[in-house]
Formats: sequence, C-alpha cells, structure tokens
Amino acid sequence: MMWLIILLFQAATPAPALAPACKAYSSGKCCDAKVKEHLAKEAVYAACGQSDASYLGEKGDKDTCNYYFKVGSEPTDQTFVQVYSPAMKEVPSAPNDPFFSFKKIGKVFMIDKAKSPKAAAMTANSLGLWFPGKDYIVSVKASTKVCNKSVAKKLAASIK
Repeated sequence: MMWLIILLFQAATPAPALAPACKAYSSGKCCDAKVKEHLAKEAVYAACGQSDASYLGEKGDKDTCNYYFKVGSEPTDQTFVQVYSPAMKEVPSAPNDPFFSFKKIGKVFMIDKAKSPKAAAMTANSLGLWFPGKDYIVSVKASTKVCNKSVAKKLAASIK
C-alpha cells in the first residue's frame, strides 16, 4: 500500500523544466557543442570582462559559433566573438595566410601585422587567434569592442 502512495505522489509531481539548450541570438540557432568546447562563452567572460548581463546570445552555423554582447551603444553586429573550427585531415603547424603575419602566444598564433593596407583595415577592429588541433583548427575573431588586444594572451590560453 505504501509503495502505491509513493508511486501516486511521484506521478503527480511534475518533472522540473529543462533549462534551454542555449540563449539563441536574434533568429539564429544554438551553436554546435563541438565548436563551443574549443572556446566557451565563460572563457570569453573571464578573459574579456564580459558577463551574463552583457551576453546577448549565440548564433551557430556549420563549424562556427558567434557569441554576441551588448557593449555600450555599439551595434551588436560589431560586438561579437566568433569561433570557427572545421575538421581537417591534415592540420598545418602554423597559419599560412597571404594577408597577415602571425606571432606565437603560447600554443596559439595571433595576427601580428597586415601585409597590405586593405588587410590592415580588416584587422583594425578585431583580434585574430589561430590554434592547430589534432584533426581541426580553431580560428577566433573577436571584436576589439568585446576583447581588446591586451587580453589576447588570456583569451588564447582558453582555446582548446
């Protein structure tokens, strides 16, 4: 009889609501967990001084995750951190880019200089990081409005 009462009580108790998988930004979809594991939004919070209060959400696409933040009155399309991590059969040991030269910060490469004025304009407001994994690369592009270049080393240390 006692087990019947317990069973009835358990059946009457509603299951707790599941937390949403993510906070999607705009009309975007949640990011793939495999991409997010290379650089979690919490690592961006810690390195760049952001928080849940400034976090607007994420927008995922194939091999890409964009984290969006509210930074003053800046347009949100300019206040993001983008993580791009495609799978690769052969991973180069260093970036080979015709537009930028890189310098190494620990295990990660950071864009150091643009090789042309047009490329310089592309990097004026962003921080670029590149990491070679085992069968993937991780490329991070962060708006300097979210993560300024002085925190590059701290952000780079969080990439995996």
